Amino acid sequence: MNKKTLLIPLLALAVASTGALAQQGGYPPPPPPQGAAGPDNAHYAWADVLRVDPVYGVARTAAPTTQCYDQQVVQQTPGNKGVGTVLGAVVGGVLGSTIGHGRGNTAAIVGGAVAGGAVGNSVASGGQTYSSTQTVCQPVTQVSEQRQIIGYDVEYRYHGDVYMSRLSYDPGERLRVRVSVSPAD
Repeated sequence: MNKKTLLIPLLALAVASTGALAQQGGYPPPPPPQGAAGPDNAHYAWADVLRVDPVYGVARTAAPTTQCYDQQVVQQTPGNKGVGTVLGAVVGGVLGSTIGHGRGNTAAIVGGAVAGGAVGNSVASGGQTYSSTQTVCQPVTQVSEQRQIIGYDVEYRYHGDVYMSRLSYDPGERLRVRVSVSPAD
């Protein structure tokens, strides 16, 4: 046998086994040869990309945040009504005892104690008023807008004709196209 005759079957066997191994390895099948039509009268070819324009959209995001600010607050210290009432009643009773004599003295003491208690209660209930600065925080939702690319308008030429498509990716200089041929009715 001739060496050339033996070499051709070996090469054919090597090519066939490589293709079988590639299909077993999970690789996608190669694209059909250019010009070969499949059962749906379609084939794949390459088109030259003429122009790629990014298409922008606005994406809105909402994020929870906290907003704080300073606020003037007016506060009042509580008065001590019990002490003011008792102290007023004692002072009123002492003053009332100096006014009357005998039975009138008792009425003056009681009247002075009641009047002094009322005055002491009124004075003690006022307390003190003061103002201070207090930081107040509350939750808010902050919305931000950002421009981002949502697609690409691609202009390409196939067999002298110019086409336009919107794609989700930038194809580069060449674009793989699927060409389908069917009879016109």
